[in-house]
Amino acid sequence: MEPVIIVLIILVVLVFIALIKTIQVIPQASAAIVERFGRYTRTLNAGLNIVVPFIDTIRNRIDLREQVVPFPPQPVITQDNLVVNIDTVIYYQVTDARAATYEVASYIQAIEQLTVTTLRNIIGGMDLERTLTSREEINAALRGVLDEATGKWGIRVNRVELKAIEPPTSIQDSMEKQMRADRDKRAAILQAEGVRQSEILRAEGEKQSQILRAEGEAKAAALRAEGEAQAVRTVFEAIHAGDPDQKLLSYQYLQMLPKIAEGDANKLWIVPSEIGDALKGLSGAMGNFGGMGGGSGGNSGASGGGVPAQERREKPSLD
Repeated sequence: MEPVIIVLIILVVLVFIALIKTIQVIPQASAAIVERFGRYTRTLNAGLNIVVPFIDTIRNRIDLREQVVPFPPQPVITQDNLVVNIDTVIYYQVTDARAATYEVASYIQAIEQLTVTTLRNIIGGMDLERTLTSREEINAALRGVLDEATGKWGIRVNRVELKAIEPPTSIQDSMEKQMRADRDKRAAILQAEGVRQSEILRAEGEKQSQILRAEGEAKAAALRAEGEAQAVRTVFEAIHAGDPDQKLLSYQYLQMLPKIAEGDANKLWIVPSEIGDALKGLSGAMGNFGGMGGGSGGNSGASGGGVPAQERREKPSLD
């Protein structure tokens, strides 16, 4: 009985192994290559798959998701004979598991070498300055070449990115000095522009202030002249309304004489010829006033001196 039990155990184990090899579960976004006696048979997709045990074998399991592969820095010579180290990152995806397995031995290594050679060809036609400022152009050129070359391998290159471009140390120092000089130059230009703008604004402000001040003075002078004219017009109208005679005007003229003589600058005072007529008119007015007032006429005649002597002698006989 013991040999029978052993055989049964062996058969159960074989059946279990056969079931394990028969049922293949492929994860999502993955594929498996099946070979029968060393020859490609089919590609297993995601899900539950049945294969013939001990006849069909799983050659390779491939991840169909987008992959990111960074490559180490590669020395590249520019058109102006400068060596720069460039780091690249490749974003690719396997679209055909069969081609990726049988068309190329190692598609990762093939993509890396193709990237290096293509990058050297592209950078070799650019100088350092253009290389540092043309990342998008280099990325597009790399992507076009890699996508065309890797299509027959069942690989699609989605993106190629230049992670870093490192020029030599001496060139970096020179670039830093140049950038520092450019920044100083821009700062000096901006400062000069600021001073210039400030001076322009200050001059404009002073000009506007002087214009406004002149306009204010002109308006004030016009208003002052208008006021004086109105005052003169009012006085003139008042005088004409009162109908003054020559005696009143002579008296007003004599009152204005002290005001004319005021001031320290008046070293020479010329008496106008009209003062004689004014004195005559005033003398006549005072004489008439004295004749009406009686004894007061003698005092006024004595003080004024403008009444004739004959009139002074005749006045006592009237008393």
